[in-house]
Amino acid sequence: MGVSSGALAVKGGEPVVKPGTIKPWPPVDDVDRRLVMASLEGNQHSFGPNCEELQEEFAAWNGNKYAVTTNSGTAAMHMCVAACGCGAGDEVIVPAYSWSSSATCILQHNAIPVFVDIDFDTMNIDVDEIEAAVTEKTKAIIVVHLHGLAVEMDPVLAVAKKHDLKVIEDACQAHGALYKGRKVGRWGDCAAFSFNQNKSLSSGEGGMFVTDDEAILEKAKMLWSFGESRTPSESRDYHAYAMGWMYRNNDLSAAFGRAQLTKLDRYLAEQKENALCLADSLADVPGLILPTVPADCDHIWYNLVLRFDMQALGHADNPGDFRDTLVGAMKAEGVETVVWQRFILPAMTVFQAKNAYGKGCPWECRHASPVDYSVEQFPVAQHHCDTHTSFVMVLRSPNGTPEARLLAEGVRKVMENADQL
Repeated sequence: MGVSSGALAVKGGEPVVKPGTIKPWPPVDDVDRRLVMASLEGNQHSFGPNCEELQEEFAAWNGNKYAVTTNSGTAAMHMCVAACGCGAGDEVIVPAYSWSSSATCILQHNAIPVFVDIDFDTMNIDVDEIEAAVTEKTKAIIVVHLHGLAVEMDPVLAVAKKHDLKVIEDACQAHGALYKGRKVGRWGDCAAFSFNQNKSLSSGEGGMFVTDDEAILEKAKMLWSFGESRTPSESRDYHAYAMGWMYRNNDLSAAFGRAQLTKLDRYLAEQKENALCLADSLADVPGLILPTVPADCDHIWYNLVLRFDMQALGHADNPGDFRDTLVGAMKAEGVETVVWQRFILPAMTVFQAKNAYGKGCPWECRHASPVDYSVEQFPVAQHHCDTHTSFVMVLRSPNGTPEARLLAEGVRKVMENADQL
């Protein structure tokens, strides 16, 4: 592809991608309408038959023994933390870069997040740094399969086995991602998926907790339903046996999720084709760092993340500011790319202030040990945070490779004229 011509749109030129070119996600068809309308016209709009069917169908699709549908991926993550026995004063290892709830779910059960830097190439937790973060207080490791790329699980599991730790998979962005041919959500003790509208399996809102361990399942279900030991589909005694929340899904969302699940494999294949087309179209563009996929992993491309080589672009001293300038110029070209997460987790106020519940809790709990959240400990996460931008839903059905190439043309136009910005 040659050099893009014409003035940058941000300077008054014509945008590359015209309004309306990129179609919204997710597509809705007669399969969705039939299942959702049948639920609406039924008489169980809270936890109903579609919830039970979705649990069975998702467990079969992913290869898990047990699945419990929730009202969000965040709820499913909290269930994971509770089900793995993490509580007051326990430490849970988590990557320094992710969505906030990958770490705040730890706080929700009075445990303490301990951050580990990321690997720049994969953007996932640096598996070689995990063991150094283990202390006598460590109870579990949360791995986040970020942007749809599986964490390399063998070294994680080796550390967990050596120190008798639970492994929790945050698979909220990674439906169908593979490590050594095996889907995420089947490697750890339990896992969480999200069905938020952004996700590759979308039901508007919702999520799923999965595990193969019956004891972990029972602990998770208590948190999921008011601390009760019986589920809504059983004969309830309405007695709280432990702390519990109301994390159940509803039948309308579950019906939409069931419909979308029937199309998920096709959507994932299209998503991958579009992402690889975009990446291939940008292979020779100056100033860009394209994503890396380890040989043992199969990426589902929930997000395609570009990084800007600020050294080559002459902006090593102000990477975040110039990144924002580049992203603004791309948006003017009609290229919908976003800075997915602007802060590394340890820099967020709740961790810097160490005051989640007031009066310093849970860090001031008598069972807790001091934890250092100095951001200087996480230089790779910070560098990534300052230099990235993400394509989130624009590479999904009903968009195809022609749209991907058009997006690439807009990116190329900005990058080849970056000296004008």
